Amino acid sequence: MNTLTAKGNWKEITGKLKQKYANLTDDDLLFKEGKEDEVMGKIQQKIGTTKEGLRDLIAKL
Repeated sequence: MNTLTAKGNWKEITGKLKQKYANLTDDDLLFKEGKEDEVMGKIQQKIGTTKEGLRDLIAKL
């Protein structure tokens, strides 16, 4: 996943992540320009995965 892909499909990605991981909140998934690493870190912490694991997961969605 690259930043441009994530920006373009972020609503779709967040919907799928929320379906798969009920403990993710809207605040956890709030995408802010320039804060991509912060958002990814929050998601990683909530679902218990690595950065690469999260990128792979999003790519498969």
